[in-house]
Amino acid sequence: MKQNSIMEERTRRSTDVLALIAFCGFLFFAGLQVIGLVGADEPRYAQIAREMLQRSDWVTPVLYGQPWLEKPPLYYWGAMLAYKATGGVSDWAARLPSAILCSLMIFFVYVWARHFRRGMQLDAALITASSAILIGFGRSASTDMPLTAVFTAAMLCWYGWYSNQNRGWLLGFYLFAGLGTLAKGPVAVVLAGLIIVIFAAMQHDGRLLLRTLWPAGILLYLAVTLPWFIAVQRANPEFLRTFFLQHNLARYTTDLYRHHQPFWYYLPVALLALVPWTVFVVAALVDAIRDWRFSVQQPPGVEYLRTYLAIWLLVPIAFFSLSQSKLPGYILPAIPAGTILLANFIWRREQEAEKPSTWLGLLHALLSAAMLVAALVVPFKLLKLALPRNVIIVAVALAVTAILSLWLSLRIQGYRVLRFITLVPVVIAFALLLRGTAPIVNVLQSARPVDAAIHQSVPGQIPSIAVYDVPPGVRYGLAFYGNQPVASYEENEIPSFDHLVVAASGTQKELEYRLAGRSVTRVGGFAPQHLDFYVVSGKASGQARP
Repeated sequence: MKQNSIMEERTRRSTDVLALIAFCGFLFFAGLQVIGLVGADEPRYAQIAREMLQRSDWVTPVLYGQPWLEKPPLYYWGAMLAYKATGGVSDWAARLPSAILCSLMIFFVYVWARHFRRGMQLDAALITASSAILIGFGRSASTDMPLTAVFTAAMLCWYGWYSNQNRGWLLGFYLFAGLGTLAKGPVAVVLAGLIIVIFAAMQHDGRLLLRTLWPAGILLYLAVTLPWFIAVQRANPEFLRTFFLQHNLARYTTDLYRHHQPFWYYLPVALLALVPWTVFVVAALVDAIRDWRFSVQQPPGVEYLRTYLAIWLLVPIAFFSLSQSKLPGYILPAIPAGTILLANFIWRREQEAEKPSTWLGLLHALLSAAMLVAALVVPFKLLKLALPRNVIIVAVALAVTAILSLWLSLRIQGYRVLRFITLVPVVIAFALLLRGTAPIVNVLQSARPVDAAIHQSVPGQIPSIAVYDVPPGVRYGLAFYGNQPVASYEENEIPSFDHLVVAASGTQKELEYRLAGRSVTRVGGFAPQHLDFYVVSGKASGQARP
């Protein structure tokens, strides 16, 4: 009997691992190459990694030959290794660090939950993997996913230590906190400290903070972080001022980088980030807040996981709501707390044989159906096309089927089917997005097709490129795909020699006025992004007008 039980456990574990591999492979790796790098950050970070690799410099991030001291090196190191492993620089290789680290985080969540909350491990891992924002950032060339992956591991390690007092978990906390600092700077330690301080205060346990400040752990943290910080400061004496004061303190306290949003900005962002699990995460959070217990007589770790996860979910959202600079990715480290909180909520409800309320199940079914409909409709909206009749029929049929099947399944079978019946529309919606939306986003947002259009318009060697009146993503994207700096007319970087200008459509007269005395000839364009290409002759006598 015991042997049968062991065999069943091994089979279940193998099945879980195969499921995680399949879902992570599909959600984070499938179609990485379909969309070229988008926005300003993706091509910029990918180019920094390329230049560091070309210089064999693992210390100083460099962009166009100049130190770029905005972010620490963890993402760049990962991209450099990806370039080497895949045989060259490519946009999809630049996204591998995030995809790999996100997948490792999902497996870590599974192992941790299996150790501390056996029975909820697969829910915790798959719900986390399938939240909308993690799918998006898990496929991006950015620093947000590396920070989130190691920060999640750090916070789970800390609670593991709090729960069983095994200092191996505390060492893990300091190790991953150090990697978080190398991923995005002091924000990793600030967020972790705030969460732990608030948790200790709610437990009325001041000694918990003293026990957390373990000298061996602090030494491990310093051993992980100090070598790079010392090396980069020695190579770049301006580093400490630029990195800490300008790119951390000023970014938080001022609108220096023009990312201002209203105070409530992260409320809708968080709700959208948790799709399709938003309804039940909110229910789990309300349940945790309602049932908080702070009696010091309770054994540590027995009653407080929900409290800890709720604090972890809310602190980053509140912290960045106070920031003067706001971007969606800033609250990414909060999201795994919400998904693990939901897995714990489901686990407890299953043990009590409860079923979701009618309204809770209906709202969840409506949100899942809306996700499916959006996946069908978005391509037509991006192209500004009317919806064909057959698409409307399919969308309505999908929505009705999803609503009825999800709602009835939850009403009849309860929480134990929540994961399965929600992952089905997630997989369908993501497949539709990969097939229909991704190629359109590539054409409308990425500089990769623009670069290809330039090569078609200008046979032979492409001259130096400049941009005028275009989004930043076009400039940095062309710089990555062309592997050369791209000048900006708005920043008064007007080359004196022959060059190609990528400009907003219809700006030829503006260019001719600005480049008085120089020939401006249109040679092509890229209509989907409303861009024109002009060849500008070398500088004539006299100055170009500002």
